[in-house]
Amino acid sequence: MTAWLVRILPDLRRRDVNNDLADPDRLHKRMMMLMPDEMGERARAQTGVLFRVEDTRSGLQILVQSSMKPDLSRLPDGYGEIALRELNGLLSRLQPGVLVHYRIIANPSKRLGKNAGPKAGKIEALRGAAAEEWWVTRAAANGLAVAAVSSQSQQDIRAKGTVRHAAVRFDGSATVTDSDTLRAAVLQGVGRGKTYGCGLLSLALAQR
Repeated sequence: MTAWLVRILPDLRRRDVNNDLADPDRLHKRMMMLMPDEMGERARAQTGVLFRVEDTRSGLQILVQSSMKPDLSRLPDGYGEIALRELNGLLSRLQPGVLVHYRIIANPSKRLGKNAGPKAGKIEALRGAAAEEWWVTRAAANGLAVAAVSSQSQQDIRAKGTVRHAAVRFDGSATVTDSDTLRAAVLQGVGRGKTYGCGLLSLALAQR
């Protein structure tokens, strides 16, 4: 089991950086540049590429995770400050009973049933308490028992002027219940919108 994490502190003075951040399709293509060109139509899934843009105390950062070692030289010179590390050590320590802190930007949603009338079958975005309930349930199905959760709505993800995904960031703590299922969730992502920056589940061991 191999996973890599790239941390990019993009240079916000650059036009190409700002163009990428303003266009989900363009940002996806930029992150996929870290992978070989010949991966085919399912390149993102085959290489396990997941990414997330977030504000931190150090400024805006882009996290990119993959199951294939990224080629950092394929990013434009000066694109930003870049750091790379392996996640194998962390993944091996995700044993049942271990307490972790988590962060994920996800697309909490549900498909409306027959009682929704004309909207039946459509996907509805969830916010607030409903979104947190969605995450607690989804986390449990992926090997995490959530102990604490806070949510923060993010800017809607738009591509070509159309809202593709309503994004919510979840932070909190949880206990590992199923190691194999959780590792699979980390490597494959959780929920919809992985192409547009949703689904990357970040974990850190909690200090007891």
